[in-house]
Amino acid sequence: MQIAMIGLGRMGINMAKRLLRGGHEVVAYNRTADKTEQMVRKGAVAAYSLKEVVEKLSKPRIIWIMLPAGPVVYDHIKRLSDIMELDDIIIDGGNTYYKDDIQRADLLAEKDIQFIDVGVSGGIWGIEKGYCLMIGGSRKTSLYLDPIFKSLAPEEGYLYCGPTGSGHFVKMVHNGIEYGMMQAYGEGFNILHASPYAESLNYSKIAHLWNQGSVVRSWLLELAEKAFTNDEELADILGYVEDSGEGRWTVQQAIETGVSAPVIALSLMHRFGSRDKNSFSDRVVAALRREFGGHGVVASKKR
Repeated sequence: MQIAMIGLGRMGINMAKRLLRGGHEVVAYNRTADKTEQMVRKGAVAAYSLKEVVEKLSKPRIIWIMLPAGPVVYDHIKRLSDIMELDDIIIDGGNTYYKDDIQRADLLAEKDIQFIDVGVSGGIWGIEKGYCLMIGGSRKTSLYLDPIFKSLAPEEGYLYCGPTGSGHFVKMVHNGIEYGMMQAYGEGFNILHASPYAESLNYSKIAHLWNQGSVVRSWLLELAEKAFTNDEELADILGYVEDSGEGRWTVQQAIETGVSAPVIALSLMHRFGSRDKNSFSDRVVAALRREFGGHGVVASKKR
């Protein structure tokens, strides 16, 4: 099939390469031309404007947007809606909030342009292993795009989830679960690190061991093994953990629907706490312990 990829970041460029390997014709567009030129050398067709993207595609045009969630996605969809035509298809494969999908699908429906939301998981390894795809929107349009999904995903690696927004909704919850899993691994290895046996423990070997039939085995442990092999103490990085939005949205959804999700919520809160080693809340707690019980505190150097 013929498809355009807009946004050639770490995910978008690798997805475009995988589509080329699958025999599809890819029109590549990126805000900066150097990424587009990289794709041309791989066999893609270059486009240097949204107008050119549309002009180089045959009807019904298929355009996959792989951009950071937020205003930039809406801006591209709005601009494309003014130059695309009846039955053309826009796919948003970024980590968009599912409620935004519904609004954008309504905007495109006014012009009879199809909208599909696809949650994509796989990171930088997806180019070789394939991407897990969670698909929302028109069932008919999803079936039409099946050759695209089949090339991007591993066997049994994509699923039609339901109407508009469902793909990104499932991906949102997926990422919330991911937050909790990573936090549990982090806490477990921290307990090992602080233990009386720390000097005799090899964290890389433990991560490898736990992936041999253990109930906690996972791809995340494979990545932990790799990280510990490179640097047992992880001394080259700070413990500052960002969040990309989906964890917040998952917790917000749990609140809206009255669903208990303490592990995911606390893992999100811990990410916030990781960004300030000397947080005011921690100082308040320390001060209260000193006041009510005479417990010792660590004096600040800023006196």
